[in-house]
Amino acid sequence: MFLRCNKRKKDGKVHRYYSVVENRRLANGRVAQKPILYLGEITGDQQKAWRKSLEVFDVDQNRPVQKYLFAVEDGQTCQDIDAIPVKLSGMVLSNPRDFGDCWLGCRIWRQLGLDEFWAKRIDTRKRPVPLSKVLKLLTINRLIKPGAEFYVHRHWFDQTAMDVLLDCDFAVAEKNRLYRCLDHILAHKDALCEHLKSKWETMFDLEYDILLYDLTSTYFEGMCQGIPKAKFGHSKDRRSDCRQILIALVVTPEGFPINYEVLSGNTSEKTTLADLLAKIETLYGKAHRIWLMDRGIPTEQSLSLMRETGVEYLVGTPRKLLDEFQERLLDVDWQQVNESVRVKYVKDQDETYVLACSKSRMAKERAMRKRKLRTYLVGLEKLQKNYRNRDRFMKRLGVLQHDAGSCKQCVELTLPPESVRVSAENFQFHFNGQIYKEMIYRDGTYFLRTNQTGKGAVELWQQYILQTNVEQAFKELKSDLCIRPIRHHLEERVEAHVFIAFLSYCLQVTLRQKLRHSAPGLTSRAALEILAKIKMLDVYIPTTDDRTIHLQRYTQPEMEHKILLDKLNMTLPKQAPPKIYSNQCKN
Repeated sequence: MFLRCNKRKKDGKVHRYYSVVENRRLANGRVAQKPILYLGEITGDQQKAWRKSLEVFDVDQNRPVQKYLFAVEDGQTCQDIDAIPVKLSGMVLSNPRDFGDCWLGCRIWRQLGLDEFWAKRIDTRKRPVPLSKVLKLLTINRLIKPGAEFYVHRHWFDQTAMDVLLDCDFAVAEKNRLYRCLDHILAHKDALCEHLKSKWETMFDLEYDILLYDLTSTYFEGMCQGIPKAKFGHSKDRRSDCRQILIALVVTPEGFPINYEVLSGNTSEKTTLADLLAKIETLYGKAHRIWLMDRGIPTEQSLSLMRETGVEYLVGTPRKLLDEFQERLLDVDWQQVNESVRVKYVKDQDETYVLACSKSRMAKERAMRKRKLRTYLVGLEKLQKNYRNRDRFMKRLGVLQHDAGSCKQCVELTLPPESVRVSAENFQFHFNGQIYKEMIYRDGTYFLRTNQTGKGAVELWQQYILQTNVEQAFKELKSDLCIRPIRHHLEERVEAHVFIAFLSYCLQVTLRQKLRHSAPGLTSRAALEILAKIKMLDVYIPTTDDRTIHLQRYTQPEMEHKILLDKLNMTLPKQAPPKIYSNQCKN
């Protein structure tokens, strides 16, 4: 049904007569119009009264809104946005910015309940911008396009639709506000870990029977004089010229982080285990757990303590311990795990020792050893020809031996006496093939130990290779989330920088787990890159009554976006309602 208006000019005046008409479809396909109600002539005063009194319920806004039945006269301002005449030739599209990837990050944030979690803890005081929104901005930036706080302030915020997603203007990205947000979050680290653990248990039915523990380093740029934990130490980033901190991380076999600690850069890995075990038991209770660790972390004392307290472990152990069990292992048959790996094991008192041999690992280690040895021999040959000053000769020889590592043991050297020029006669070298054969004999082997009972060598090996998941977590923290290098100069903000990277990793691993169930061939990074193609635009359309309609619209998803959203069981939000304002009020 619709409202029909018939005009009639009488005595120089236009009269309007209204009726309610219904369309009816006929059998021959034609449409017949049937008047339902004749309203007669309605004056201008009556039209104004109807405009004021007619209301409909808008489902989107969840409130009644006023609608209008009559078209406007020329020169009058139309009040109903659905009936505004516009000038399409003047339409302007501006400010294209990223929307899809930012929306996905915010959606994962909301699914983890982090809006409520942080609002209760850091929004306790009235501020111009809630700190929970500032933290959300920093975390999403670290997830999508990691950058320093100044980069977020100067560039990234304006390149994204985070203003729409956060329902906040540029004040949320004000420079000092970004830095000050870092000062309020560290106190809630343990509470966050407990909150996320409970969320993941609900979302994915995760179990925490096996925990992986490892350490990595991240380095600083600058002198770091105000950071006590910034120390020189063994750098896993190969930046021994920079001060560093250590990060101790505990994750599940699926890669979900349980907790982490920031340690001084010169901390010995062997001294970190006891404190972390005690902390995990304090936070999550003393349950039946199996700890997987690399060989450099546990000591004999810590392993003995774990056996006494009933904590089970499966750890790597130095190959030199293999000498004690060499004869006993010779009498045990190999068990094939796959085409590349075979294992055997022996029991000794309360522990089981597993020897594993990997063909692919053996080929890799021998190729590395041959490359180092070849470089060392070529360098020695050049020394024999080019260097005559003994002091310069000895410095260069030291560099070669450092780069060669253990391969230098395979080469016997005859050095020139002191205060004598170097020549081919007084400096000679000889390759010892027998020492080289003994050295490569154990390439590709792993030696493991555990206090678990009732498990065979194959099952223990398959359990141990889960350790690669914690290495993957470090790789994502360093490569995808750019936790290194650290440029802050205050200790609390250094740890807050690590905390935001940890929080971003939690979003990334949650997305990865959701994809693992629905789209196993897709990574978190790939999903974000796909949805990043959905952009947001500002659309400005001038009206005939000298006003402007402003619409914020994201581009329509294409087929690959629809497939991904369907796999994630997500739906893009509805387009925002348009706004209309006079040209004098236009920004």
